Amino acid sequence: MPTIRVHVIPNAKAAKVVGEHGEAIKIKLQAPAIEGKANSALRRFLAEKLSIPQRAIVLERGERSRDKVLRIDGLSEEEVRKQLLATI
Repeated sequence: MPTIRVHVIPNAKAAKVVGEHGEAIKIKLQAPAIEGKANSALRRFLAEKLSIPQRAIVLERGERSRDKVLRIDGLSEEEVRKQLLATI
């Protein structure tokens, strides 16, 4: 299963992909980083952008960190990066 690295910036004005942060994809989210709200918002955001169900996105590492590793079932790492970075 492919994994992607994501760098999350919570409490942003709008949810969007803003580029790359090293090897990670940098994503701004409107949700605050409390009680798992940012993690839920990240899954919803990615599911919408990638046109896949939320259950296909699994948080592998980084539950309490801005740097997260996600497993995305059904898509390759290349496809995920291409689709997300194309929206910049």
